[in-house]
Amino acid sequence: ILFAAVALFSFFTGCDLDDNDYSLDNAWVGFGLVKKEASAASFTIAMDDGEVLYPSTNPELVTEVLNNERVLVNFTILGNKENPDHDEQYYVRINSLKKILYKGIFTITPAKEDSIGNDPISVKDKWIKNGILNFELKYYGGEKVHFINLVKAPGNIDPSAGPVQLELRHNNNDEGGQVPLSAFVSFDLSALKVAGRTSTPFKITAKGFDGKTFEYTGEYKY
Repeated sequence: ILFAAVALFSFFTGCDLDDNDYSLDNAWVGFGLVKKEASAASFTIAMDDGEVLYPSTNPELVTEVLNNERVLVNFTILGNKENPDHDEQYYVRINSLKKILYKGIFTITPAKEDSIGNDPISVKDKWIKNGILNFELKYYGGEKVHFINLVKAPGNIDPSAGPVQLELRHNNNDEGGQVPLSAFVSFDLSALKVAGRTSTPFKITAKGFDGKTFEYTGEYKY
């Protein structure tokens, strides 16, 4: 998902990055993964929609990011980077970069039940891109760190028995705050791969507010 931002970075969709009409007054916002060698003095960002960003004016960010970190990045295109594959690669100025919680699927056990928690959470949006499951979440707090996990029961995955049962679990760290907060979280679905298949169906449930239960049935294609 890629958003365009203009002037004061108010968001709207529907802009084509590859129009070669770049302006320093324009900016785009999207999700991606940092790609960085251990000893590199630079990094790139592989965006969810296939673009590759080459930050060229933000050397201070090199020490702040790690390889495979999930980020929400606001950037301005400075120009195209020529490449033999003719894919979309750009030199950019990073206007802002926010790190996004990015985890794998956790196998829950009785010993871990308390730390995982099961406090209410509201799912405002969800989508899958490039094998990554993304959520926009709403919760209440403001004083303590909250923990979010996507969990499954122990045992081998057997898609022939039906969708893999997953739970989105929230631990509010015993906080009773009433400040409404929102956050993006992302989960790597590669643990659902099964040899000999090309996809795995799944069903996610989560404890919502006011006794409601969130349910989402999807398919991880690989």
